[in-house]
Amino acid sequence: MSHDAPRFETGTTIVALRATDGVMMAADQRMSLGGQFTANKDVQKIEQVHPTATMAIAGSVGPAQDLIQSLRAEASLYESRRDEPMSMTALSNAAGEHVRGLPVAPLLAGVDESGGHVFELDGGGSVVGDSYAAGGSGMQVAYGVLERRVDADADVEAAADTAVAAVEAACERDTASGDGVTLTTVTADGVAFDERRAS
Repeated sequence: MSHDAPRFETGTTIVALRATDGVMMAADQRMSLGGQFTANKDVQKIEQVHPTATMAIAGSVGPAQDLIQSLRAEASLYESRRDEPMSMTALSNAAGEHVRGLPVAPLLAGVDESGGHVFELDGGGSVVGDSYAAGGSGMQVAYGVLERRVDADADVEAAADTAVAAVEAACERDTASGDGVTLTTVTADGVAFDERRAS
């Protein structure tokens, strides 16, 4: 049985990073067809999947939507049965099972009793935790910004500036990314969305 992730084009830029009081996630808002044609300039690439967790998607839209719906349903069922939300470790393992075989490469970020968490997932079923991550066609530029600016002692406000800077830098160089930034702040109190349109 092969554990190779499916190969696909990821025309987007997504980032996630941990802060002292939560996690930040950011994504561009462009949907392109093979990086050649801009099909939509106002796409929501980050979705809430849990009371204190979000997922950002790079890859095929249909399978990504199915993944998000499945993960939401599993998190909701868990909470209704146990009267408490899933831990981020349990949520990331569930996400790893759901993403297996899909042409998507999401990032999962959230907060639980042990603090903030960032996970990279892929269609091979792997789940890798880190303090920050980037994905999509603009990830190389985004990682360059993250590696220069990430500060382990930053709060969510400072981390937000870093996340936006990483996506905006990628949008300058990657033709499949652009048209603004969706930003999410996840803390123990929940998830807040913000949108910054391209100037």
